[in-house]
Amino acid sequence: MMNHSLKSQCKVNPGTVIFGKWHQKKYKIVKELGFGANGIVYLAEHNGTLVALKMSDNGLSITSEVNVLKSFAKVQGSSLGPSLLDVDDWQSNQGKISFYVMEYIHGPNFLSFIAQKGRSWTVVLLLQLLNDLDLLHQNGWVFGDLKPENLIVTGPPTRIRCIDVGGTTIQGRAIKEFTEFYDRGYWGLGSRKAEPSYDLFAVGMVMINTAYPNRFSKKTGGIVQLREAIRQKPELVPFEKVIIRALEGGYQSAKQMRSEMLSLVTKQQVPETTKGQSVSKQGNTNIQHGNTNKPKNNQYPSRKTYKKKKKKNGWLETICIITVIVCLYFLYIMFKI
Repeated sequence: MMNHSLKSQCKVNPGTVIFGKWHQKKYKIVKELGFGANGIVYLAEHNGTLVALKMSDNGLSITSEVNVLKSFAKVQGSSLGPSLLDVDDWQSNQGKISFYVMEYIHGPNFLSFIAQKGRSWTVVLLLQLLNDLDLLHQNGWVFGDLKPENLIVTGPPTRIRCIDVGGTTIQGRAIKEFTEFYDRGYWGLGSRKAEPSYDLFAVGMVMINTAYPNRFSKKTGGIVQLREAIRQKPELVPFEKVIIRALEGGYQSAKQMRSEMLSLVTKQQVPETTKGQSVSKQGNTNIQHGNTNKPKNNQYPSRKTYKKKKKKNGWLETICIITVIVCLYFLYIMFKI
């Protein structure tokens, strides 16, 4: 939480014009978007364009977050965080206040989007997130304060983005900011050292959060309570293996977790096809051995009829296989968005 004195110093009313001391740019405050331990984020207007402006009396904090955003810009193929637009100081009535301006990412947060569009989007968005996290980790950073409130879904095309980089930490250091429910230290399942597995624990908790929108309190803590929470929700059970492994720090990289989750999703498509094939085979068996509705003049079907049935079933199986391949290709395309 942000201390009250800092929030008071950075508190400004809608309509206030922030004038940059060095770059001479003007930003008109529209409304407050949120606040954290190191500052307040406002929706502002600049030359007819909406932007997000974060101000703080802690210059070092601003510098740190600006460096994170600059690092994000260097990560090719990643759009996890917002684009950095400006960095400056504002001479207010209460003294100098540092601020930076970034792209305004508009859209529902992760849980709101899932509630609106359906749980089928959960895996699609998390696969996108894991891909971006892997790129971030390769560049020496850990996101840190990863939670649904910090994840915004934009589109079209549908894309998951982050709106707060305040907790992003250089690997090897102590996590700067965290939220207890998504923090492995809180659950007694690891340290607060900035490493990829810290973020992946949070991804596992985000998955759990989709089935428990209001979260839940720690009782016994540890993996026992979390495993029980997973098993109480049918929508989480198919992903228990991936979630538990993430919670226990079993993944070395986000890419590894993404690969296992993707493999799990594709395998879930196969039983439907197998089931359809077994029904066809069962139908052939019934034809061969006869039933109560068999023809009066012939106990078994003719060879010609049998070939027709077999050919028909072969076509059905082929169609089923093609359908599954098309579905998997569609999922692949969605995951790459």
